[in-house]
Amino acid sequence: MTHTSTSSQMSRTEFIALIAMMFATIAFSIDAMLPALPEIGHELSPDDVNRAQLILTSFVLGMGLGTFVTGPLSDALGRKPVILGGALVYIAAAAIAWRSSSLEVVLAARVLQGLGAAGPRVVAIAVMRDLYSGREMARLVSIAMMVFTIFPAFAPLLGAGVIALAGWRGIFVVFMLFALIMALWMSLRLPESLPRANRRPMRGTLMVQALTEMVTHPTVRLSIIVQTLCMAILFVMITTVQPVYDVIFDRADSFPLIFAGVALVSGSASLLNASIVVRIGMRRIVTWSVAAQTGLSALMLLLSGIGPSPDVLFAAFVLWQGTVFFMAGTTLGNLNAIAMEPMGHIAGMAASVMGALSTVGAAAIAAPIGLMFNGTLAPMAAGIMVMSALAFALMLLMGKRESRLLA
Repeated sequence: MTHTSTSSQMSRTEFIALIAMMFATIAFSIDAMLPALPEIGHELSPDDVNRAQLILTSFVLGMGLGTFVTGPLSDALGRKPVILGGALVYIAAAAIAWRSSSLEVVLAARVLQGLGAAGPRVVAIAVMRDLYSGREMARLVSIAMMVFTIFPAFAPLLGAGVIALAGWRGIFVVFMLFALIMALWMSLRLPESLPRANRRPMRGTLMVQALTEMVTHPTVRLSIIVQTLCMAILFVMITTVQPVYDVIFDRADSFPLIFAGVALVSGSASLLNASIVVRIGMRRIVTWSVAAQTGLSALMLLLSGIGPSPDVLFAAFVLWQGTVFFMAGTTLGNLNAIAMEPMGHIAGMAASVMGALSTVGAAAIAAPIGLMFNGTLAPMAAGIMVMSALAFALMLLMGKRESRLLA
């Protein structure tokens, strides 16, 4: 079901394209920076080039913090002001990073950029909920999310092209143009989807109540912790993968192409999950996925210690990289659904709180693991193995709790 005011101005195809662009802001802001890390490290942190990884986790941290407030804020002020405000913050932060000569200033700007990006990313879902319902909404979200999952595969290629033409600072100019086009498109073509009569004042007490209810519910609490660990695993891979290609394997030039191929193949995880989740169940799929990742990461750690030929080790790493991305596709959506199931009465607030907690927690875990990179695969493989094992243990605990309740 749609509002006629929207359908009269925007075709459904245009609406999906705009929403997909809002979704893609996050992936673009992270993955397009990957080829730039070596240059940024050498220019802004020559004594410790590995600190350039913090450019990725600082953005994620800002995005997580922004997730706390953007949803409730859009309920109070309307969708368009929050999206536009977030876009303006994003553009201003990108401009600061573009002109900066200090890594610390770039990191602060990236936190601010993440705060701004939370607006379009979170509120886009609310806009879809305002305008569509039931199976039609599910179908449109699936199409938009398909674009969202494909886009990261090509973001490093785009970043590498920009660097070749204009250096690493040029990427921030592209970020500004991307956000400006999105903001202008949205402001000119998309009517406000939340009428004034349906707006609710923003109250901190409601957020505190939602947080309290979520952390005291055993299944929700365990789901959030496991989701945090799975996101941290993904962030460790994303933040460390470029130095691995460059320093360990001397394949920095081929990194964008191989990353694109791995990301595209691993994107099939979401399709597989959609086809089997009704028959197998969310909890079981997550449990199997993190168990498999524990074993695969242990094997990767063993191989890194044995030291086979560089070509064999590289092939093993690329396969393992694919399994990490694949695991994200079979866990994060299911964990989100598990946690939201008992929270239907506070769904909007719960989604904001859960997204913020898991994202901020994952960034806090991933950053120090990424900084441990020492020219070998050991810190990365060991960190992912430990997090996968913890997630597996927590999923077994969740299963035992559910069995007791059913008994």
